[in-house]
Amino acid sequence: MLGPRLAGLGLLAGLFATATAGALQPYHTTEKPLKECPGYKASNVKTSGTGLTADLKLAGPACNTYGTDLEKLRLEVTYETDNRLHVKIQDADEKVYQVPESVFPRPKSEGSSEKKSALVFKYQTNPFTFTVSRAKTGEVLFDSSGAALVFQTQFVRLRTRLPENPNLYGLGEHSDSFRLNTTNYIRTLWSQDSFGIPDNSNLYGNHPVYFEHRTSGTHGVFLLNSNGMDIKINKARKCGQYLEYNTLGGVLDFYFVAGPSPVEVSRQYSEITGKAAMMPYWGFGFHNCRYGYRDAFAVAEVVSNYSIAEIPLEVMWTDIDYMDRRRVFTNDPERFPMPLMRGIVDHLHANDQKYIVMVDPAVSYSDNPAYNRGVEDNIFLKRDNGSEWLGVVWPGVSVFPDWFSENIDKYWNNEFALFFDENKGVDIDGLWIDMNEPSSFGCYFPCDDPYTSAIGFPPTPPPVRTHSPRALPGWSCEFQPEGTSCKRRENPLLARDVSPATNSHSVPVPAALRGRAGEKWMGLPNRDLLYPKYSIHNKAAYMDSWNAEHGGISNKTVLTNVIHQDGHAMYDTHNLYGTMMSLQSREAMLARRPGLRPLVITRSTFAGAGHAVGKWLGDNLSSWEHYRGSIRGMMAFSSIFQVPMTGSDVCGFAGSTTEPLCARWAMLGAFSPFYRNHNEYPPAISQEFFLWDSVAEAARKAIDIRYKLLDYIYTAMYQQTVDGTPMINPMFYVYPNDPKTYGLELQYFYGPGLLVAPVTQEGATSVDVYLPEDIFYDYYTHKKIQGRGKTITVKDQSLTDIPLFLRGGVIVPSRVKSGMTTTEVRTQDFELLIPLGADGTATGSLYLDDGVSIEQKATTKISFHYSKGLLVASGNFDYETAAKITKVTVIGAGRKRDGEVQTADVKVNQPLTGEFEIKIEAAAE
Repeated sequence: MLGPRLAGLGLLAGLFATATAGALQPYHTTEKPLKECPGYKASNVKTSGTGLTADLKLAGPACNTYGTDLEKLRLEVTYETDNRLHVKIQDADEKVYQVPESVFPRPKSEGSSEKKSALVFKYQTNPFTFTVSRAKTGEVLFDSSGAALVFQTQFVRLRTRLPENPNLYGLGEHSDSFRLNTTNYIRTLWSQDSFGIPDNSNLYGNHPVYFEHRTSGTHGVFLLNSNGMDIKINKARKCGQYLEYNTLGGVLDFYFVAGPSPVEVSRQYSEITGKAAMMPYWGFGFHNCRYGYRDAFAVAEVVSNYSIAEIPLEVMWTDIDYMDRRRVFTNDPERFPMPLMRGIVDHLHANDQKYIVMVDPAVSYSDNPAYNRGVEDNIFLKRDNGSEWLGVVWPGVSVFPDWFSENIDKYWNNEFALFFDENKGVDIDGLWIDMNEPSSFGCYFPCDDPYTSAIGFPPTPPPVRTHSPRALPGWSCEFQPEGTSCKRRENPLLARDVSPATNSHSVPVPAALRGRAGEKWMGLPNRDLLYPKYSIHNKAAYMDSWNAEHGGISNKTVLTNVIHQDGHAMYDTHNLYGTMMSLQSREAMLARRPGLRPLVITRSTFAGAGHAVGKWLGDNLSSWEHYRGSIRGMMAFSSIFQVPMTGSDVCGFAGSTTEPLCARWAMLGAFSPFYRNHNEYPPAISQEFFLWDSVAEAARKAIDIRYKLLDYIYTAMYQQTVDGTPMINPMFYVYPNDPKTYGLELQYFYGPGLLVAPVTQEGATSVDVYLPEDIFYDYYTHKKIQGRGKTITVKDQSLTDIPLFLRGGVIVPSRVKSGMTTTEVRTQDFELLIPLGADGTATGSLYLDDGVSIEQKATTKISFHYSKGLLVASGNFDYETAAKITKVTVIGAGRKRDGEVQTADVKVNQPLTGEFEIKIEAAAE
């Protein structure tokens, strides 16, 4: 949702100058440069069947560059599986902060050994350095000898050597190129409200993992550390190409995975993060939202217009417009009275559609039920004096939930149970959570006068309308224009709460829950939590250098010296806030509807978030650059970060879109896992698909294809939840031995067998598509195209066209017909598309279940294999469905030249009740 546009630099400078004047913070000086740091010496090395341990001691005089050097460290090396190596360097007393296991559960070790492992750990004792190599070839994958290890109270550095011009991917969240720049490039991990998702910036989430692809194989490196950090990629004269971690604290908790293929690395990384959550079938339908629907009548009219335009709408969303003065767990009694909101939900549900609204973490600091209950439950972040920490978000002065507080489960679940009550409240089907970096965008550091900063918040609401301005066919009387002859239900306005909280509620935090710094993994005591000496390149600060003594890491967010109820410091946990809200919200949705898969879409994520939620790519711009960037973001989250339910705001969020851009994006968005049109508040123009003929046509065509392929992509999603196999694949994942694929970022595989190659330039009617040495078929015409490791040009692509190719050898299950809802789609029969590979065979799979349950009573998992005119289907067939296979199309049957079409179509009546074979005579050549 919309973040405020940047204020003038002069204003920012003035605010920061005020923040840093006088004696607000101490002045720091550097004692010795990093190049003089001595590193560590290893001793007391003990080996075991599964790894080794060692003591590390500072090898010379301390340099204390950005904190105090720790004298003693502990090294632990564990061969956890045959393909995963765990290397951990921590302080000997285990006082330094580490990511809580309640937020990121550690993967279980299977107890491998050096003899069985695909990776080998080797080390030098003085100064201590280490390498990770492939066991079979000796190829070095990670080498820390390029610079001395630095481990200080508020700064940790480790550098690894890299080959020249490496192929690096990951280290999100970012909007830069998919294959990372390797010269003078800095990836900063520190969550910020990133309106416009700028390039070369830290964004909403944090995923400190990279995949490196070489012609010899792919490997992955994950650093489990949630502190703010810079990851620098550059070249140096002496040590050559390198990647260097520079963190504001925490430990060096590395997981190395061996691959050796990109897909295998992705699977192995999923074993660390936890498998992605399976999403409901309806979640793959088309979604629509806007920030700026003025009232319930406007929402209902959009739903009606999609129906009139015959554009399938699965889920209608409402942004914060529905709230009473932007306060969470409230509804505007004049513009979104509860009877009308329930009327919207009733209408949607009656037509097999769904409803989702937004919930922000910040709670209005005023006399309202959500705030008062929070005070009673003692769940808000507090200052040292026991008063709530105050920031400024949409409702004005706000407080923030403490996800580590003792009663947070009770509070959050109760707020959901009350406001989203099935019988009395807004009976939502899914959830949208936002602003959870956490954002306090309305108040610049040090935010010591939130009331002045909150002037203008909440924004003035639009005028009240008492009736719908137009007739809405099929809607109840409450949604019809004044004078319509029908019986209306009573529509009382709800009472407003008007009393601001003028006095801080000081609830002392129990001593048992405070001051735990110095306990195991809780963080060292006596750190400067507001003004670290090392300045990360956080773009929320006025300038990069202000992230140190000017407190920039706390700008427009909760101050980093705030201590959670359990003793953790926001300095350490800032990057976890969004994921903790995600976990808590998923549980609240489960408490409302036990047993049903929650669809929760978040903005801020940390590694492992995909285990619970999906992700939209944030407040993008209505621009061709961001249209192209949506592909990069989707590929990164789905194929690397294991957050597969991902997509961008289709047609762009900020600014006004154009008809050509929206038409192109309507088609591209249909081939992302999460598909939603969403844009910002007026004066930006509306951009619902039905507003332009060309966009409506593009949307109908794209959704028709998407819905026919829903079970194909649902099966791919299921497979990712089982073993981590990505449902979205970059080209080099499928063709890892083709160097020409390594930098491709504008074409990708949707599932294992559908190549998507959209037109990406404004005004273009053609697109260049790289086809590796393989067999492809035009999705629409079934013409064979022999890939020769070269680029082809696809011409005559109107605004309602998107190039799609079937990969030879991959069977694609498709419904024979689409539908206006996913419920209707599930009633349709199947067709099997069998594009033959170079050897004349093809394989594929199909997964079926009830689409909504976490625990399935019965499922169907079919493996298809085709060869020499015989289709064999095996597996289990326990899920009962009336849908049958009524058509089998073998594409590429017989001998033919490139560009010729030769298919064998067979009509069948095959129920999905057990294993079967289908003989296709015309395809046996």
